[in-house]
Amino acid sequence: MLSKYGYDIVGTVVALALLGSIFAWFFVDARFVRYGLIALLLLFLLFTLYFFRDPDRTTPAGDGLVIAPADGEIVLLKPIREDEYLKSDAVQISIFMSPLNVHVNRYPITGTVEYFRHFPGEYLVAFDEKSSLRNEQTHIGVGNARMKVLFKQIAGFVARRIVANVSVGGKAVAGERFGMIKFGSRVDVLVPPGCDIKVHMGDKTVAGETILAVMP
Repeated sequence: MLSKYGYDIVGTVVALALLGSIFAWFFVDARFVRYGLIALLLLFLLFTLYFFRDPDRTTPAGDGLVIAPADGEIVLLKPIREDEYLKSDAVQISIFMSPLNVHVNRYPITGTVEYFRHFPGEYLVAFDEKSSLRNEQTHIGVGNARMKVLFKQIAGFVARRIVANVSVGGKAVAGERFGMIKFGSRVDVLVPPGCDIKVHMGDKTVAGETILAVMP
């Protein structure tokens, strides 16, 4: 399935690939160059379709679960102080998404969107720890009767657009799609103290399926 967040880019790439192939076929005399250009355009189109894939996921049920909002690799686990939304000590779980990962983001818990803010910024490589402070990002806080979780969509070196279809007061459902970061990025998940962390450095995550932490 193709993500709705990629319809505009996929449409543009399809048009460019079609027009470029027509140009190469009729106006490039050298056969090697002609076929090479067409092949490159088709590969670029296939990569774009692959990048914006959006497979269905089965989210585990259970109270107190914090589900991975992104596909990728755990690149940071550390205790921090979070005074923006949680206003308490927290554990930061950072997930790095390579351009080959599915980039659609999903809610980590069910609850109400209580906080949302967009921050303009730089475009450091997403696995750089400083990217959590300096890169363009959105911060989303979701709370329920049991806990609050803050998660951040962070643009990377290649990524130049963050999509977050959320609004304060809206309903969040664990595992449901809410946006994406286009072309390489990172998501930080900040969970409250007392959570039992279920992942380790280097673990691979699957958005909507991998359990990051459990609130006892």
